[in-house]
Amino acid sequence: MYTEQQFLDAQNLLAQLLACPSLSREEQGTAAIIQDFLRDKHIPFHTIGHNVWATNKHFDSSKPSILLNSHHDTVKPNASWTHEPYAATIQDGKLFGLGSNDAGASLVCLISVFCAFFDRELPFNVVLAATAEEEISGAGGIELVLKSADFPAISWAIVGEPTDCQLAIAEKGLMVIDAEVKGVAGHAARNEGVNAIYLALEDISKIKAFEFPEVSPVLGPVKCTVTVMNAGKQHNVVPDVCHYTIDCRVNECYSLEQVLETLRGFVHAELTPRSIRLQSSKIPDGHPVLKAAAALGIPTFGSPTLSDQALMPFPSVKIGPGHSGRSHTADEFIYLDELKQGIETYQHILSQLI
Repeated sequence: MYTEQQFLDAQNLLAQLLACPSLSREEQGTAAIIQDFLRDKHIPFHTIGHNVWATNKHFDSSKPSILLNSHHDTVKPNASWTHEPYAATIQDGKLFGLGSNDAGASLVCLISVFCAFFDRELPFNVVLAATAEEEISGAGGIELVLKSADFPAISWAIVGEPTDCQLAIAEKGLMVIDAEVKGVAGHAARNEGVNAIYLALEDISKIKAFEFPEVSPVLGPVKCTVTVMNAGKQHNVVPDVCHYTIDCRVNECYSLEQVLETLRGFVHAELTPRSIRLQSSKIPDGHPVLKAAAALGIPTFGSPTLSDQALMPFPSVKIGPGHSGRSHTADEFIYLDELKQGIETYQHILSQLI
C-alpha cells in the first residue's frame, strides 16, 4: 500500500514546513502550507485559530472516529545550530531543520496516511488534526479544536511524536506547583525571627524522601522534584518568605489533584498549582490498537515526556518516526528512511484495524 509518491509528497511537505518559522502562537504560515497541501489533494478542511482539521470522505457519525493528531509549532532555535534552522538541508541521508524530528516528520506521515485512507470505505472514521501550541501546552491548540462545535466526537487517538515508531501506551502527567513558605523576619546577629529558608529546607527534605505508594507498571513512580528556590534580600536579615517550585511527573495511578493534596498534607508551604490540565494517560488494556501493535510486532513503553495526549479526554497512544532525544537540540534532523518507516507504520496500524 505504501508508494514512493507518498514518501516524496511527505518529504516535500516537510521541507516547506521547515522553511517557514512556526514558533508557538505564530504558526499561521505553516497552517497555510498544510491547507494548500490538502487543497491540492482535493480534501475539504476546517480551520480554527492556527489549527487545521479534516474528516474522511465517507464520514459516518454512527461509526467510531480515530483521531490522527500532531503539531506544527516549534520551540525557538538555540545558538548552537550549525545548519540553517529554517531550511530543509539534506546531508548523509538526514533532513535537517527546526521541528524536523519534533514533530514535523510525524505530522507529514500522518497527513500522508490520512490522504491514503481519505476516500476509502472504512469501518471507522479517520479525522486529521494538525494543531498549534503543543510546545507550550497552550489553550489555542488541540484544546481549542476539541471545543469546536463542528469537531466530531473522537473514540481514540494516535498522537504523532518521535518514539522510534514504538508505541507509547501511557504518558506521565505534569503539574508545576509554586510554593510559598512564611517565616518571621529578624536580625541575623541575634536569635530572632523564624527563617523561612530553614522551613523550606524541611519541606524539601520531606518531598525528596516521600514515595507515593502506587507505582505504575509502565510509567513507574510519581516523581516530585524541587527545581527552583528564592529567598532573602540582604545578608543580615532572617528572611520571612521563601518561594520554591515543584515539578511533579504523575503516573496514571493518581490524579494531579490527589498528588497536590498529598503534598499539602506534610509541608509548611502554601501550594498553588499553575495548572491541573495536563493529566496522565494510559490506553485501556485490551484496546484494539494494542492488539494491532502486538500483531505487527511493535514494542510498547510508557513515556515520561508530555504531549497533547495530556489534553485529550479520550484514550490515546503516542507513536511516530524519529528519536525523542533529538527534540529541541541544535541541528535537529530526521533520517529520510524514518519518514518511510513512519508512513508504513501508521498505515499498517490502520490496516490492521480494518
